Amino acid sequence: MSNAITRDAAWGILTEYTKSESLRKHALAVEILMRAHAMKYGENEEIWGIVGLLHDFDYEMYPTMPDHPTKGAEILRQRGYPEDLIYAISSHVDALGLPRHNLLCKAVYACDELAGFLVASALVRPGKSIIGMEARSVIKKLKDKAFARAVSREDIYRGAAELGVDLNEHIQFCIRALEEKAGALGLDGTAS
Repeated sequence: MSNAITRDAAWGILTEYTKSESLRKHALAVEILMRAHAMKYGENEEIWGIVGLLHDFDYEMYPTMPDHPTKGAEILRQRGYPEDLIYAISSHVDALGLPRHNLLCKAVYACDELAGFLVASALVRPGKSIIGMEARSVIKKLKDKAFARAVSREDIYRGAAELGVDLNEHIQFCIRALEEKAGALGLDGTAS
């Protein structure tokens, strides 16, 4: 890993291109989930975290496909990011048709939409807290098409399947990972 490819450098890119607090929190949530998955699979937490942090960094400036994520890929290339990292980020967008051929690609895809859905689910709970949330309540909300309608249920189901994990277990694992960092996401019940 190059000296320039650090979590701090990735955060700098994210904040340069993403001004929305909610999109930054989404990036943090996906970073948290990616780091947890890296630990689970014995992979490089720093690289996996950076992929999670940067997966949507260009979305605010380039919200339409294929500009997102191809414009972002070009920015990362110009900044010296390795192709495997750029590929993993790009593969989280189905429209590009990139095969998710390794665990890193499968994990970022499996974490992206689910992170958004878990945050939305936490925000409607008393105290707006993810702490103590259970997979069964999330699965119930997944069936309610009116709830968090912008989140692709198909991507959530496909993500768990591609990762080769049971959906219920995947959701519970992700909830527990987000609980550990709930304060950083404003989901610990202390936000006013």
